[in-house]
Amino acid sequence: MLTALAVSGYRSLRDVIVPLAGLNLVTGPNGSGKSNLYRALRLLADVAQGRVIASLAQEGGLTSVLWAGPETVARAFKEGRHPVQGTRRRGPVALKLGFASDEFGYAIDLGLPPQEPKSEDPFRHDPEIKREVVWSGPTLRPSAILVDRRGPFVRSRAADDWLMLTQGLSGFDSLMTHCADPKGTPEALLLRESIRGWRFYDHFRTDAASPARLPQIGTRTPVLGHDGRDVAAALETIRVIGDAEALAAAIDDAFPGSLVSVRVSDEVWFSVEMHQHGLLRPLSAGELSDGTLRYLLWVAALLTPRPPQLLVLNEPETSLHPDLLPALARLILQASKRSQVIVVSHAAGLIDTLQSEPDCHSIVLSKSFGDTQIAGTIDPPRWEWPSR
Repeated sequence: MLTALAVSGYRSLRDVIVPLAGLNLVTGPNGSGKSNLYRALRLLADVAQGRVIASLAQEGGLTSVLWAGPETVARAFKEGRHPVQGTRRRGPVALKLGFASDEFGYAIDLGLPPQEPKSEDPFRHDPEIKREVVWSGPTLRPSAILVDRRGPFVRSRAADDWLMLTQGLSGFDSLMTHCADPKGTPEALLLRESIRGWRFYDHFRTDAASPARLPQIGTRTPVLGHDGRDVAAALETIRVIGDAEALAAAIDDAFPGSLVSVRVSDEVWFSVEMHQHGLLRPLSAGELSDGTLRYLLWVAALLTPRPPQLLVLNEPETSLHPDLLPALARLILQASKRSQVIVVSHAAGLIDTLQSEPDCHSIVLSKSFGDTQIAGTIDPPRWEWPSR
């Protein structure tokens, strides 16, 4: 389980260290940085997939996602001092991401490559990885470092000394994807596979052309796809190899007296049907309201027979009627018994039900002069960034 998430220099997250528990609820007003925190977590997941540089490019490049305020001004406001006019950013350009758990910690530092005058390299503005560190335990200490990357050099801790793994790792390649192997760096391999198991759900499509409304060829689907196109197969998989009673209870909780079935046509085409009290025939997925279909998608995602280590939900309340939010919250609470869960939300009905659970860890974000901060008196966990 993750115990801390650390972000420095990403959009409004100038320097944020977030303590984490089993069930985490991230709230705050619009523009406070909730989406930025979610995106930063996704970037960390992209490192293990080998696509963090491409993901940054899709956001406009490193210079577009960096903290936009001058460091000295932000620090002056935070310390209650009047800033000096005209101050600018000092020090190297850096975007840092990291997390800690009881077993391992990881941090990555991205910056710009050296800019040669009149260079014609078309990739000269691509970010490069300056430093990566994997360590043992929740806190970075020199004695706890297991795998260390500085520029192109990667080494791992051996029995009595360090073992040089490579001296030529490209700046756009992570040690997670190019230096993780069961013999030389088993900890990096274990950490990489753990991160690859993280699961994100963000704004299912429910419009008229949504794939979730159309019949799809069905196979065993223990994990709902990110776009929900395999919802019928996922629901049937829950019924066959998962918790069929929980599935029926989740539908009845939101729509009393209703049940959901999966129609199989020509032995391969799966489609969702919903039986509601008072109707003479079931409704197909194409006939369901956006909110009803979205709730079924969340049922398929949260009752998965293959729960992930970390489940991250971004604004799951979208297009749901307030009456459905308590039922959705109960589904999330049920999922948190099997996975670590992070929920980003600003819906009062969802927040109230989740916060009624004693183990719910609330993280309230606020913004002051463009700088996202954690409101309240939460003590941040100890965190040290590796130097370049």
